[in-house]
Amino acid sequence: MLRQFADSDLENVYRGLSQPDVIKYYGVSYQTLEATKAQMEFFADLEINGTGIWWAVCSPDNGIFYGAGGLNSLSKEHQKAEIGFWLLPEFWGKGILAEAMPLICNYGFEHLGLHRIEGIVETENINCKNAMAKLDFRHEGTMRDCEIKNGRFISLDIYAKLKTPYL
Repeated sequence: MLRQFADSDLENVYRGLSQPDVIKYYGVSYQTLEATKAQMEFFADLEINGTGIWWAVCSPDNGIFYGAGGLNSLSKEHQKAEIGFWLLPEFWGKGILAEAMPLICNYGFEHLGLHRIEGIVETENINCKNAMAKLDFRHEGTMRDCEIKNGRFISLDIYAKLKTPYL
């Protein structure tokens, strides 16, 4: 289930975004609950500013918080956005992304009028790349040594899914 974030999600978001295995490729991390409020504000501001939308990813009965997913860098002019997600490690490999990502994509295509949803993935993030491929995102290329992270260059793979299937 995808749902709006609530103030009560702060501790779970902190648990995820302070976990070394989660933040290894996510690019955002927090050391305190207080600092994590910035992420919660980011999630809320996306929708307010019209630049995207993120949801808490939960069990169907809303009893278990799995992680977060959504769309950001929304361009209405170009009808595209970037998909992002993270899960708490205890829920990796359980098919949760296979259920949540199509919901996120469908929302983007049907409610936001997107034509293209992109995924920007660190080349070393094999699990994410495998998930993108399984969910019919097409690998479009690699930007080699395009960013510096932790003092070294990293490469990014570009994946995309179109509302209209590729020919």
